[in-house]
Amino acid sequence: MAIETLPESSIPLTSSSTRPGLGFLTASPIIAIATICLAAIVLVSILAPWISPHDPMLLAPAQRLKPASEQFLLGTDAYGRDVLSRILYGGRISLLIGLGAAVISIVIGLAIGLVSGFFKWIDAIMMRIMDGLMAIPSILLAIAVVSLSGATLTTVLIAITIPEIPRVARLVRSVVLSAREEPYVEAAISVGSSLPKIMWRHLMPNTIAPLIVQGTYVCASAILTEAILSFLGAGISPEVPTWGNIMAEGRAYFQIKPSLIFWPGLMLSIAILSVNLIGDAARDALDPRMKQREGRK
Repeated sequence: MAIETLPESSIPLTSSSTRPGLGFLTASPIIAIATICLAAIVLVSILAPWISPHDPMLLAPAQRLKPASEQFLLGTDAYGRDVLSRILYGGRISLLIGLGAAVISIVIGLAIGLVSGFFKWIDAIMMRIMDGLMAIPSILLAIAVVSLSGATLTTVLIAITIPEIPRVARLVRSVVLSAREEPYVEAAISVGSSLPKIMWRHLMPNTIAPLIVQGTYVCASAILTEAILSFLGAGISPEVPTWGNIMAEGRAYFQIKPSLIFWPGLMLSIAILSVNLIGDAARDALDPRMKQREGRK
């Protein structure tokens, strides 16, 4: 008696596609360099209290605008503060805002996208709200929120996160709209599975791969937006070291000491470029269609 088996295409294999290894971080020399650079920036930022040679907020007017020396490896700023120490501490704030904005926007956007993609009557309302938020330039919206609530770390984080939520929500919604038509989702509905169980076990696993990629882009965008807000004077208090604040204070002395802008700008550029490159590598690793397109070229 022959035994019939189901074809492999009818069995949704979401675990292997959404939970790849970390091999993509070394898939090419460029990605490997980006991974090393980002890991180094994160490490020195975490260890800043132990490896910084000076207090980043200690004012020393007698040492203002000193050139690089053994005592001050990158020189001092207009208030006599050590530039290297401020850059190391500045990475803590910038990276914290980038990671925080990515996590918060993904959590909130995932909830909105799941509900909107599954319930059509909620979708009509929520997507119009998301469209309204996306119609406002993110920088202007962030400046408005900070101006109304004050320039604190929490306020800046919220102001940067709000414009990112609609992008995540629309991404999740598009994935759910296509996934809910799959046979295994319809079968779960027909057997009477609860809605939370359907969303958690059948719909959400399909969103993990695109969310990982989107999270890297949100992180890079948030780091850059924080620097822009600080540079415009609408970010965190100027005495708090962030890469944007360091560049904002150094622009008045650019002609006599361009290094005040060069070094924090270099760290900012390396961090954003590394995150974007890792995001591209994650996209290629998590989306089999990208590999098929590259194979056809």
